[in-house]
Amino acid sequence: MHGPASSGWLLVALCAVTGAYCLVRMRSGAGEERGAAGGEALMGFGMAAMAVPAAVFTPPSWAWPVYAVVFGVAAVPALRAARAGAHHLHHLVGAGAMVYMSVVMAGAPAHAHGQGGSEVPLLTGALLLYFAGYVLLTGVRLVPVAAVAGSGAGGGGSAGWGDRPELARACRLSMGISMVAMLLTL
Repeated sequence: MHGPASSGWLLVALCAVTGAYCLVRMRSGAGEERGAAGGEALMGFGMAAMAVPAAVFTPPSWAWPVYAVVFGVAAVPALRAARAGAHHLHHLVGAGAMVYMSVVMAGAPAHAHGQGGSEVPLLTGALLLYFAGYVLLTGVRLVPVAAVAGSGAGGGGSAGWGDRPELARACRLSMGISMVAMLLTL
């Protein structure tokens, strides 16, 4: 993504740490939760790779279509699982957003993003609205969980790192915030 190098590196770090935590969640989860954590790990690492500042590393021209294919393939299980619940629908929208960003980056000349007029393509604007709403909703949902977990009630020391629902929500929140940042720099 094109933008200031310092914010790009912060985005890379946030997404990579989020992806690593999702791998930890994969180990402790079972069945559907394991699959969701795997999809989120792929999204986190993919977002980290896409967020590397262009001034430091410009991917070869073949990398963007590869990203589009990888995230398109990742969208297939989310599409099948979307009938089961809204959480899977969110994974589908996230994978679609990654495909969209990859296609835009593949079709644009280097350093052409984030410059020029104030026009925002309709799909970019719709994705920005969706992810901004998701971030706000997830943040509101996280507050009560954090307040209960921090109150000291219920001996919270027995749960492993991968079994903590408030960390999973914080992981999803950080990826939503990262998606907003990446869409803004598109």
